[in-house]
Amino acid sequence: MKSGTHPEYKPVIFHDTSVNHSFLTRSSIDTKGRETMKWTDGKEYPVIKVEVSSESHSYYTGKQKIVDTAGRVEKFKRRYTKKSK
Repeated sequence: MKSGTHPEYKPVIFHDTSVNHSFLTRSSIDTKGRETMKWTDGKEYPVIKVEVSSESHSYYTGKQKIVDTAGRVEKFKRRYTKKSK
């Protein structure tokens, strides 16, 4: 490979904030200025916080979870539910 054409590929911890689950993988994402966290091997790695991962996504877990932000679910239900007489 040519040097200088590919981004640096290094270990990173991805932390799913919705279920408090973390996993260590490698990524080319920019980690400058990010907070770090100690992993089970005793080393410090940069942390990337995400809201959805395979631990919390309904496709992988088989459980549907509604994340309500600013009452959007209630607004949808009010608009599209049939009104009883």
